[in-house]
Amino acid sequence: MQYRTLGRTGIQVSPFALGAMMLGTDGRIGNGDEQDSIRIVHRALDAGINIIDTADRYSQGGSEVLVGKAIKGWRDDVVLATKFNGPMGDDPNRRGNSRRWITTAVEDSLRRLQTDHIDLYQAHRPDDTVDLEETLSALTDLVRSGKVRAIGSSDFPASMQVEAQWTSERRGLERFRSEQPTYSILSRGIEREVLPVAQRYGMGALVWSPLAGGMLTGRFRRGQQNDLSRAGMFRHDQDDRRIDAVEQVVALAEETGIPTTHLALAFAIAHPGVTSALIGPRSVEQLDDLLAAADVALSDEVLDRIDAIVPPGTDVTRLDQQYQPPALLRPELRRRPAAERSAA
Repeated sequence: MQYRTLGRTGIQVSPFALGAMMLGTDGRIGNGDEQDSIRIVHRALDAGINIIDTADRYSQGGSEVLVGKAIKGWRDDVVLATKFNGPMGDDPNRRGNSRRWITTAVEDSLRRLQTDHIDLYQAHRPDDTVDLEETLSALTDLVRSGKVRAIGSSDFPASMQVEAQWTSERRGLERFRSEQPTYSILSRGIEREVLPVAQRYGMGALVWSPLAGGMLTGRFRRGQQNDLSRAGMFRHDQDDRRIDAVEQVVALAEETGIPTTHLALAFAIAHPGVTSALIGPRSVEQLDDLLAAADVALSDEVLDRIDAIVPPGTDVTRLDQQYQPPALLRPELRRRPAAERSAA
């Protein structure tokens, strides 16, 4: 592995990060076999991957428990990343980015992970009900206490990243050192602002879903019925455009002799603003296939042809898990009151 520096933290990480969302789950969406999941973690570590990313909400803590068991004896060699924000029960205060929840969530994660510190603690999503200053202040206290080494964000829009950096500088608080957005051949929107902003502020980028939710595995083709389409992971108004792009990417992979998964992963880590791409294998066999992509370097010609299929800064697909700002989700935020509209 050729290791890369995570932003300006000095922390060296592998170009592929092991995403643990699919490990140690109940089997409906991932690998329900604990021992097999642990073997996947060990195989990744043996291959040189040194960063593992999980979150408290994955299997309601089950993923963190699995990771904690798997890295026993490896802890000093692992860059351990986890996240907070998602709901951890029905209590409305057991979620979000408030100081109240962060100080509880970190203790819960430390216990499940069986460690005394987290290398990278990330806000899983923005929280429009909390001032960024409160979130950053709570995270700063965790860094100063030694429970957290660095802090990051996930799916934060560029404008919020700039606000966070300004707040940290103005208030003397720890800065977000990384951002975790989605990025793939089919989802290139972050090339417009998110990645340039991250580069400007010396932030690392750990990109998720480089295989576009499985669309870039080569298994999902035009005219096929499959679990992915039934699961409703994508907006269906994008189906035709998305499948057109997938068919062209598969054709390019066949022409170049590069497996589609390898082409997709090599693309994701070719951007100078990307530090690592998260891979989420469900079996050792899948992991071995993905690891082989580490040796693939795409030529300028191939990258130019990918640009022709999906232009830079363009999204032809959007995963349901991606952050949507309140202004898009809540009609009252984009419509004047009915009385004002009728008066006009």
